[in-house]
Amino acid sequence: MRRDHPGDADTRTVEPTPNTGAVTVTGLECAAGRRTVVAGVEFTVRPGETVGIVGPNGAGKTTLLRTLAGLVAPVAGEVRVDDRRVHRVSARERARLVSLVGQDEVPPADLLVGELVALGRTPYLPPWGAGGPEERAAVEHALRQVDLAGFAGRMVGRLSGGERQRVLLARALAQDTPVLLLDEPTNHLDITHQLELLTLTRELARTVVMSLHDLTLADRFCDRVLVLDAGRARPLEPPGAALRPEVLDEVFGVLARRVPDPDSGGTHLVITGRKANS
Repeated sequence: MRRDHPGDADTRTVEPTPNTGAVTVTGLECAAGRRTVVAGVEFTVRPGETVGIVGPNGAGKTTLLRTLAGLVAPVAGEVRVDDRRVHRVSARERARLVSLVGQDEVPPADLLVGELVALGRTPYLPPWGAGGPEERAAVEHALRQVDLAGFAGRMVGRLSGGERQRVLLARALAQDTPVLLLDEPTNHLDITHQLELLTLTRELARTVVMSLHDLTLADRFCDRVLVLDAGRARPLEPPGAALRPEVLDEVFGVLARRVPDPDSGGTHLVITGRKANS
């Protein structure tokens, strides 16, 4: 699958496993408690695609991701990964289809990093089974992917917020699902690790759906973007269409324009507040 980004002249080819990781969402209505927060969600994500979900605070980004992950039952509609209905399979099977990294998850402080990452391998263990060399290799590989090689023996409670976020991502990578869901994955990360993490998501041979509060990062790193607005989901479109200036003005109340990048030949999304231009 060729993945072209409108603001970046660099392109690459990612070849996910055939027919693995396609996400189909039909007539989805999601609730937090008894309150419906987003309805009428319809979209299809192709295998290997990186999709961003954006919207104002309270728009339902986290609730939608948790519903996609099968952790919250939908009020209506369904979510399919390939030909399997996420809310109709066993928890073990679902954990082999979809992994989720939450926004503010706080794992037990007394766990070792390697133990936490190894939890991602649980869906593949036999009943009462323990991991062996294959599990250790998966843990070490996942930690290297997030730039934390050598951290397996450290205590989780001694990690910085950014390190903990990357360890949770490593756990999801070790889980080795065709679909990876990320809720505000750049929270707590410095700019270097933000860019490295988002670059990594585009290099993985799997489908990635993530919520982002930074619209410029969504524009730069996502193949397509879903905008949540007043309880509804706008069409899933490429960043240039989903994040048009008139959409950002209406949904977020900001002014936006696209400026050319003299190096890449693409464009950058530049956002300013209304007051800054008054």
